[in-house]
Amino acid sequence: MSDFSHLTLDYLATAVILVDGESRVIYLNPAAENLFEVSGKNLITNPLQLIFTDTGQLANAMQRALHNNASYIEHDLMLMTHAHNKLHVRCTVTPVQFDKPCLVLEFHPMDRPLKLAREEQMLDQTQANRLLLRNLAHEIKNPLGGIRGAAQLLEQELDKPGLREYTQVIVQEADRLRTLMEKLLTPQGHTRHSALNIHEVLERVRSVVLAEMPGGLTIKRDYDISLPALIGDKEQLIQVILNVVRNAAQAMHGHGRIILRTRIARQVTLFKQRHRLAVMVQIIDNGPGIAPELRDKIFYPLVSGRADGHGLGLTLAQDFVSQHRGTIEFDSEPGCTCFTVMLPLP
Repeated sequence: MSDFSHLTLDYLATAVILVDGESRVIYLNPAAENLFEVSGKNLITNPLQLIFTDTGQLANAMQRALHNNASYIEHDLMLMTHAHNKLHVRCTVTPVQFDKPCLVLEFHPMDRPLKLAREEQMLDQTQANRLLLRNLAHEIKNPLGGIRGAAQLLEQELDKPGLREYTQVIVQEADRLRTLMEKLLTPQGHTRHSALNIHEVLERVRSVVLAEMPGGLTIKRDYDISLPALIGDKEQLIQVILNVVRNAAQAMHGHGRIILRTRIARQVTLFKQRHRLAVMVQIIDNGPGIAPELRDKIFYPLVSGRADGHGLGLTLAQDFVSQHRGTIEFDSEPGCTCFTVMLPLP
């Protein structure tokens, strides 16, 4: 394959894989690496089975193209990658001749228009959620001030010093809640963005959750340590990951497995803006999954799958991610739930 062809395919937004007559990978462009979440360097000379768990439908399309010596289009192709992602694509298989007969596989995701629509819906929903949370925080701040003042007056009337410990607890908790409400009321522009390592964020969350639920919970790391630094608000991103991981742990009642995975994503579009690179964080658990009736409204405020849940964790996570111009999505079935956070790199 010529250097010119290689360079041309590198800049295509379409995912392209070049294979030889024995279905071994010769080349992947960055769009294919991003779509299938793989590294081209590790796949060269290896079979397609290292990318997809089931290549039956794809192999049939390749055989038809070779048999007719002409392009063949599979309009409705379902693929499952080893990263546990289901992809609905249209695939064009074209025979070509370089040093030897090869096949060019072009993949066009069928759900891209749906993805754009979901992002727009998420942005509208996030703005509505933010307004609701700010109104809620504003209403809570007023009675908190009254509770705090009443506790201080009560403390002055108490004769036994030991009883004052209880009033101090009331004052301290009222102050803590007031601080939380003020954060919810803080305008988006007042966030503190700086360079940060996403793995420091994940390690902080991992230590917190394991301390909360010792014994039956396992949190495994699957990090790409070559990831560059992000520009973001560290405390907000800790809260994002913590809310998702804590939800997963609570859904499994503290007994199960959670995987924290990081990867680089190339040539991604977030909110109609193209980014050459983005950081992808996945939180994967082997719990019962999200109930079907909750999946369309899981990010809505006050929606929870638990009787004791307040339904604000994922709402805040979505809000904080959107402030970083990123996205948070999920795929869930019994035994495997995966939340994916995409954060653009500068």
